Amino acid sequence: MFRHVKQLQYTVRVAGPNPGLANLLLEQFGGPQGELAAACRYFTQGLSDDDPSRKDLLMDIATEELSHLEIIGSLVGMLNKGAKGDLAEGTEKEGDLYRSLSGKGNDSHLTSLLYGGGPALTNSAGAPWTAAYIDTIGEVTADLRSNIAAEARAKIIYERLINLTDDPGVKDALGFLMTREVAHQISFEKALYSIRNNFPPGKLPPIEKYASTYYNMSEGGEVRGSWNSDENFNYVADPGPAVDGGDGSASVTLPAEQQRNLDSMIARTASDPAVNPVTGTDIGAVPPIENDSAPKKRSRAPAKKK
Repeated sequence: MFRHVKQLQYTVRVAGPNPGLANLLLEQFGGPQGELAAACRYFTQGLSDDDPSRKDLLMDIATEELSHLEIIGSLVGMLNKGAKGDLAEGTEKEGDLYRSLSGKGNDSHLTSLLYGGGPALTNSAGAPWTAAYIDTIGEVTADLRSNIAAEARAKIIYERLINLTDDPGVKDALGFLMTREVAHQISFEKALYSIRNNFPPGKLPPIEKYASTYYNMSEGGEVRGSWNSDENFNYVADPGPAVDGGDGSASVTLPAEQQRNLDSMIARTASDPAVNPVTGTDIGAVPPIENDSAPKKRSRAPAKKK
C-alpha cells in the first residue's frame, strides 16, 4: 500500500527559469540511470525476495527512489515554468520564443512542445523510458551487485549535472540526491556481504581448473597486478586454442536421416576453389588510376565466349 505525502522529501528552490537545464535533468527522470528505473529495479527485486530483512531494505529504497523522481520532476517543472506560460499564451514573437526555448543548442523546445514544459518520461535526448533499463535477474547476489553499480552510475550523472548549473537551489537539491545514491550504495554493499556465501553468484560451483586461470589474450603492453598475479591466478602468457585439450572444432551428432540431408546440401552448395569465374564486377569495373611511380598492373579482360 502506498500513501502519497504532498510535501517533497527535500525542498526544491529554483532561482529562475532554465528550459535547457530542465531538459538535461530529464536524464535522471526517464533515463537509464534515473530514478524511475531505480525504483522499478528495486521493487521487482523486493517483491520476489524471501528474506524479510532484505525485502524491507529493497522496498524502502525503491519507495525513496520514487520520492527522488518527484524531486527531479519538480525541478524540471520549475525550470520550465516560465516557458510553459509563454508557450501556452503566445505572448512573445515566434523567433524570440523559439530562441528562449532552444537556448544554446539543447532540445528543450521539443520537450516544451510535446509535453508543455512538464517532466517527460524520456532521457535528455528525448528517447522514451523503457523497461529494458531494468536488469533484475532474480538472483540476489547478482542483483545486489547490479544495484551497487547502478547507484554509482547515478551518482556520477548527478555530479555532472551539478557541474552544469550555477543555480544554488538546483545545486542544493542535486547534491542531496547525489548523496543519497552514495547512502544506497553503502546499504546494498552491506546487504551483499551479509550473505555468507555471496560469491560466485548462483548455486553451481565453477570448474576448478578454469576458475583461477588468467589468459593473456591481447599481445603487447602486458601489465601484471593482483588481477592477474601468480599469487591469485595461473597466468597463461601465450594461450593457444582449445584450452580443454581438444582440437578446438565444433561438432554435433545427428540422426542418420538428418546427416544424409546435411551431406547432400553440403555437396550441392560446395564451392570450387579452382574456378576463377568472370562476374558482373569484372565486366563493369572501371580500371584504377595508375600511379606513374608504381609498377604497371595488367587488368584481366573478361574471357571471350567460344
